[in-house]
Amino acid sequence: MAKRTKSRPAMPGFIKPQLATLKSKAPSGAGWLHEIKYDGYRTQFHIDGDDRKAFTRNGLNWIKRFSAIGGAFDIPCQAIIDGEIVVVHEGRANFSELQADLARGDQDRLLFYAFDLLWLDGDLRNKPQEERKRLLKGLFDEYDLKPPLMYSEHLEGDGQQLFEHASQLNYEGLVSKRADAPYRSERTETWVKIKAVRRENFPVVGFIKDPSGVAALYLGKKEGKELRYIGKVGTGWSRTVSGQIRKQLETVVSPKTKLTKPIRKPKATWVEPVFFADIEYRDVTSEGLLRASSYKGLSKGTRRS
Repeated sequence: MAKRTKSRPAMPGFIKPQLATLKSKAPSGAGWLHEIKYDGYRTQFHIDGDDRKAFTRNGLNWIKRFSAIGGAFDIPCQAIIDGEIVVVHEGRANFSELQADLARGDQDRLLFYAFDLLWLDGDLRNKPQEERKRLLKGLFDEYDLKPPLMYSEHLEGDGQQLFEHASQLNYEGLVSKRADAPYRSERTETWVKIKAVRRENFPVVGFIKDPSGVAALYLGKKEGKELRYIGKVGTGWSRTVSGQIRKQLETVVSPKTKLTKPIRKPKATWVEPVFFADIEYRDVTSEGLLRASSYKGLSKGTRRS
């Protein structure tokens, strides 16, 4: 733990965050710290006596929105802590629930997962990642910091195995960090992120036309005897593929929606739900809609596994 002195260097203002590079596989060798990727708002807390700031990724001070978390840092030292603000819903971080709470001004469910310590009565950014994590854990232990403050645990070992386990638990993914690397305010390869995506086939229930093809597909999901709306997809195809999709769907146009509970979509052309769209998506929102969806293919007839 850093030595407390009366004479402390002046704290810096907002520090541009270090960002992770997206990779398709997690590193499997030694020398990496692996953390759960949280689906929330990246936030940097500055603590200096009674002065509390909470900077967003773009440098906006949101301390009024996150005052409950800022007030929980009951520590006598100066500190800059990097982490993620989340709302845990049904056992994991849920971004749509976080957005809903912030829109209401409700802080009761907000948690701050702290994963890096940039300043502790002095600049720590040139220290190795594992040393900064050790000091962060020491800060939590020494001052008995409790929720809404959470220490982000890490694991070492085969990153890909850990990623696969995290995916099975429906986490957003994994962030792997070089244990010996300093903190750098840029996108680096000493931090890498691996995202878990889901993939499923959904019946197409309608589409929006554009001049040469489709602008979006409306999707359904079969639940027992019901066909409910689960959202739309508007990315993942070329102009040529867009035209091919429209040509196929125009063979099954329906005068009205086949959804069990009709929805109002003035621009929709409804179709019989006989084509299935292969969709990659991140999550399902609290409203039951696909989040971050992307089109991967179209098939007719029975659903592919």
